[in-house]
Amino acid sequence: MMGGPKGTRAERHRLKQAHPQLFRDILEILNRHDPIGLVGIGAPDDEYEPEAGTILARLDEARSAGELERIVHEEFVSWFSEEIAGPRSRYEEAAREVWGVWETSGRNADA
Repeated sequence: MMGGPKGTRAERHRLKQAHPQLFRDILEILNRHDPIGLVGIGAPDDEYEPEAGTILARLDEARSAGELERIVHEEFVSWFSEEIAGPRSRYEEAAREVWGVWETSGRNADA
């Protein structure tokens, strides 16, 4: 993996432990949408765990699904590259779903 993801590994681990269901939901959404096609070519179910962790760490920055789309895209660019991550629009549906889970979870009370 490339780039400089947000948050330390310890911080991502702490958030994953503190909010396991939200983390699992984000990971499931990323796996289902598979924005860069890794799951589709046989990558393991935990392939997007690092990205799910960095997205979880930044959820409180988002004030809308559109802002979350930007954050999700930024994280994939950070972990992989602009070329591999592709256009921001590729992350729209996944971000909307994560936003829905985030709103349902109580938002700032949960992450």
